[in-house]
This record gives sequence, C-alpha cells and structure tokens, in this order.
Amino acid sequence: MNADQIPAHVPRELVVDFDYFAPEGSDRDPFLALTPLREKPPFFWTPYNGGHWVATRGADIKEILGDYQTFSSSAVFIPKIERPRLVPVEQDPPEHTEYRRLMMPAFTPDSVEKFTAPARTMAAKIIDEFYADGECEFIMAFGVKLPMLIFLNMSDLPLSDFDRLLQNANDNSRGDAATRERAWNEISAYVSKLIKERRAHPGRDVISNAINGQVFGRPVNDAEAFGIVNAFLGGGFDTVQAMMGWIAKFLAESPEHRRQLIAEPSLIPRAIDEMLRRFSISNIARVVRNDMNFKGVEMKSGEQILLPAILHSFDKTIFENPFEVDFRRPDARMHMTFSNGVHKCPGQNLGIAQLRIFLEEWLKRIPDFRIKPSTVPKTATGIVHGVTEMWLEWDVK
Repeated sequence: MNADQIPAHVPRELVVDFDYFAPEGSDRDPFLALTPLREKPPFFWTPYNGGHWVATRGADIKEILGDYQTFSSSAVFIPKIERPRLVPVEQDPPEHTEYRRLMMPAFTPDSVEKFTAPARTMAAKIIDEFYADGECEFIMAFGVKLPMLIFLNMSDLPLSDFDRLLQNANDNSRGDAATRERAWNEISAYVSKLIKERRAHPGRDVISNAINGQVFGRPVNDAEAFGIVNAFLGGGFDTVQAMMGWIAKFLAESPEHRRQLIAEPSLIPRAIDEMLRRFSISNIARVVRNDMNFKGVEMKSGEQILLPAILHSFDKTIFENPFEVDFRRPDARMHMTFSNGVHKCPGQNLGIAQLRIFLEEWLKRIPDFRIKPSTVPKTATGIVHGVTEMWLEWDVK
C-alpha cells in the first residue's frame, strides 16, 4: 500500500489495505471474505484501484444507493476507465428517467411472460442433454447457457455469438486489469458493429427498439446506443448466470433446503428472494457529487464509494440471523442486490423469472444432486461475485 496515494484530507486511521478484486479468502467464499469489513469504520479509504471509499454498514449502503442527489451514478464501476457510460445505469434523473423509458418495454410483465415459455423449453432441453451422464460442470453446461440463450433470443442474435460473448462478459467482470481491458475492447467492437447493423436493418427485438427510439424529442445517438446495448448485455446475462451458480452451489451443499423446495414448490419465489439476499452478488459504486462532510467523514467531489450489497445483507441490525438461509424469512426482499431507489434494476423481473424457471425445471428432473467428490467449486470476485467452475453429480434413474 503506497502512502503517496492517500489524499491529504483522508485521516490515516480511515485507511485500510483492501482490494475488492482480491480479498483474502475470496477463492473459497467471496461473501464471507468481506465480513471482516464489518469490523472496520463505517467508511474507510483504500488506495487500490485508483483509490476510493468503502461503505461497511447496511443502512448507509441503502441510503447512498437511493440518494442520487448526493451520490451520482455517473461511474458505477471501480476503477474508473475511459469509456462511454452505460445507459441508463450511469445516469441520474432527469436523464436517467428518459433513457430508462426506452428499456422498460422489454421488462413489462407481458414482455417477461412472452419469453417465459421458450425459456422453460430451453431449460428442459439443456438439462436433457447431460442428464444421462450423471454429472456436469454446472456453470458451462447450464448456468451460463440458459441466460445467454435467452439474451440471444430476446436480441435476435445468432447462437454462433455465444462463446465470444460468454468469455468476454466473464472476463470483464472478474478478470485482472489486463484481462478486463482486453475484454472491454472486444465487447466494444462487437457492440459497435451490432449497432451499425441494427441501425441499417432494424428488427422487432429489444435492442433494435431501444437504439432506434427517441429521447428528448430526438433520435438516440451512437454513444447512447452503445451504452444501452452494453447495459442490456451486462444486466441480462452476467448477473443472472452468477446468481444461478450460487443457488446451485447452496442447494447442492444443503439437502435440507433442497428437500424443502421439492416438497413445497410454491415456496420457490420466496426462496429466490432469500438467496438473492444471502448471496448478494453486486459490488457497485457511486460518485460523490460535491465536497462535503458525510456522517463525520470528509469526502471530495469526484471520489468513488464502493457499496458491497452483501454487507447490507449481513448487517445484523437489518436482518435477524443474517448468515442463515431461511426460505420463510419475512423481510428477504429488502436486499440490495438490485440496488435501491430510481436505479433499482429495470430487468429484475426477467432475472427472477429465469431463476424460477431454473429451479422448477432442474428440481423436477434432478431433485437430488451434490458437489462431485474430489472436486472443489472455484469462485471469483470483483464487480460481481461468481462461481467459475462447479462439478455436480446425481444418480441417474
């Protein structure tokens, strides 16, 4: 840790040696790897990744996520890099409201329902392909495949783009600096080409509808279209596949909870809420708008603050027995996995629908499964906590 990277206004007692891309123990459990932060000050400074603040208390995380007037969403990822902003993810009202309107038709109840039937068919077909093997590497065999196929279907993109999008999406969220830069450059080239094609030959898919729409009484420009498509890609694929990985891992290691869902399928929606809470995957940021003293801490305009959603989920003042998974927890939906306030994820209903389809179709076909002996699930952290490899096995009947 280089003391020269610590701003003059930051007290030395608020400086912590912490890199959110590599907390100790993240290769085993990235959620528990962040729990020591609860013993740190409510706000501390780390010089890693360009230097930024970290919030460690659940109430503060919720407040900051919902207060766009004090904390801007102009740069939601750490570290800051020179690139077009994601739309509407990295915009604040009133601009955010205008651009969000373009995307919402893809996530209305009717639109989500439209994709439910084909998604369920896809899920069943994917499982049938490997069921007779009695084992699979879950992440590649199912966890990434279903949400990616749904995204390609919604966007009217060819299946041949699958591998390219998958690798770059994963590398952009959890790779080292060089890997993230390479992935971003490849994603940018792909998105730019796609925009050009959909401008020339628009279809009825969600991307064509959004990038050929209007904002503030004028057509969406290329920079805005670039941000919209990237937001669709990141929110529609990477976060869903990450969540599927954690759910599958938990159920493979907890037969009691798995049997509970098999015996009472109607409990699945509440179980999803609880697992979204217990395995809150996002590490997103906000930007301090103006120089200020926030709850006794001097912060400067332009500084970023990291808001680990899992620290809200693990806060004992908000959730009783927060480390336990309780499918009947009455307040599970209070989690911050989808953010808070005006920036709450517009695609959350589609994401939840995919998780429900996964559980219903998987448990129907493979009710009893476990981590394959002699294998250990591999995990990674960064902007999104993820399971990168996990072998499951079951008895074929």
